[in-house]
Amino acid sequence: MTEQTGTREQPRTTGTTDALVRVEGLTVSYRGTRVVDDVAFVIEPGGSYGLVGESGSGKSTVAGTLTASLGPDAAVGSSALVVDGVDVASLRGERLRRFRRDVVAVVHQEPGLALNPTMTVGRQVAEVLRATGSGRAAADTATIEAFTRVGLPSPTTIGVRYPHELSGGQQQRVAIAMALVARPRLLVLDEPTTGLDSTVEAGIMALIDELRTEIGFATLLISHNLPLVAAHCGRVGVLRHGVLVEEGTATQVLLHPTEPYTKQLVDALPDITTGKAGTAGKADTSADTAQHDVLATIRGLRKEYDGVVALDGIDLELRRGEVLGVVGESGSGKTTFGRALAGLVRHDGTVTLDAGDRTPTGTPPVQVVFQNADASLNPRRTVRQVLGRAIRLLHGDGTAEQLAARVGLPADVLDRRPAQLSGGQKQRVAIARAFAGPVPLVVCDEPTSALDVSVQARIIDLVLDLQRTTGTTCVFISHDLAVVRRVADRIAVFDGGRVVDVGPAERLFDAGAHPRTRELVAAALDLRRRAGLVAPAA
Repeated sequence: MTEQTGTREQPRTTGTTDALVRVEGLTVSYRGTRVVDDVAFVIEPGGSYGLVGESGSGKSTVAGTLTASLGPDAAVGSSALVVDGVDVASLRGERLRRFRRDVVAVVHQEPGLALNPTMTVGRQVAEVLRATGSGRAAADTATIEAFTRVGLPSPTTIGVRYPHELSGGQQQRVAIAMALVARPRLLVLDEPTTGLDSTVEAGIMALIDELRTEIGFATLLISHNLPLVAAHCGRVGVLRHGVLVEEGTATQVLLHPTEPYTKQLVDALPDITTGKAGTAGKADTSADTAQHDVLATIRGLRKEYDGVVALDGIDLELRRGEVLGVVGESGSGKTTFGRALAGLVRHDGTVTLDAGDRTPTGTPPVQVVFQNADASLNPRRTVRQVLGRAIRLLHGDGTAEQLAARVGLPADVLDRRPAQLSGGQKQRVAIARAFAGPVPLVVCDEPTSALDVSVQARIIDLVLDLQRTTGTTCVFISHDLAVVRRVADRIAVFDGGRVVDVGPAERLFDAGAHPRTRELVAAALDLRRRAGLVAPAA
């Protein structure tokens, strides 16, 4: 740890190991329930360690112990919990604040929760630099340099914008910039690229790898993205129910797993080269959908936010019963497009929807499944109340119990509220709500990006099954090209608020006509090649 000027009280140190991070016998309990059980691993200076596992397996809890950020209800025990020679368990008061300032930095999954909504993003990054002794002018210059390095557009001017004026991917890049300017000894990355497309993800991770070599910090990468972990981590640990069931090099763990649970996670990965996951795949409906008539016609769709063009004259048609995949970089207009279809934003141009005779009068013609189910479910209503209301509004003909069973929710969750559900269960509720009645169009905006691969695979199967059964048209927005290839009949590629490429999924993946399409596919394939999950290019 770099010595600061002036007198400072040094935290108690433990051991003489060369490891930057040393964890031994780590246990964490909440109200007597053990959620992390006897976990042990080390991270060398400049090293990279990946933690994978299903939601609820304890990944973020382990990270919370290293940053001393678990709440007072957490009972933490260990025989060693050391970061950069500091016994984390001994930290209190000013020593803890200095540790968090000088030694560790964290990039969280939800940048919207990590960024202050009342401050411009430039001021928030500069504040980190000022806290470490930089003058105002130097902090402002370093902030612009940081924005440039993480690939933010207009780095000299974007700093005057507030978090809500940025896309999710842009917010995440700001959060990453804040962490990197602190030049930490340990960088904890908790699902850092969830909201990023393949090209930006590749650039961000390459930057982190470059700075890790240059500065010498270590990284703990928590992710459900197995190719990402395999490509960027020297060693990997697999958590299940708080127990580290498998640990070793990335090649050993992900390409030659010995534990059935690890193999299950790997097998659930969608294959970008075929569009399949495991033995399941998307039904070949391309021949049929080509004959389907048009459900919606979009002409001249345009939207600006404070002079920034989010949609720039979109012309597109949606066919009845098809799944249209929408891909593109963060900030390319994907989410704004979905919101415009649902009537959630004012826009120029027209969206003409021909609902037909199957939809009862008064039924909302469009439903949306959002990325963050927490933000779209009423925290005061039980699952039974949420589904019952959706059935009434959408003129469905079943009961809440039947609808829950249809999406694979056990009956005992019906009287629970969202806070009592897992991430996968919340998303199933959101999907059930969207398909509760004869809705012509459902917009799925990144519905699986926050879920681990096994839950993601089940959710995708669920959406496809409901879409086929109901004949509903589905717009599936995602930055994960492997997922899109699996679900979509056609794919539209967005770039700078425009549709630059559109056509059958197989054509775009095999011979995309537009450079942006080829760039997105190449970045996704390169990540899997580096992870050893796709054969090297000829």
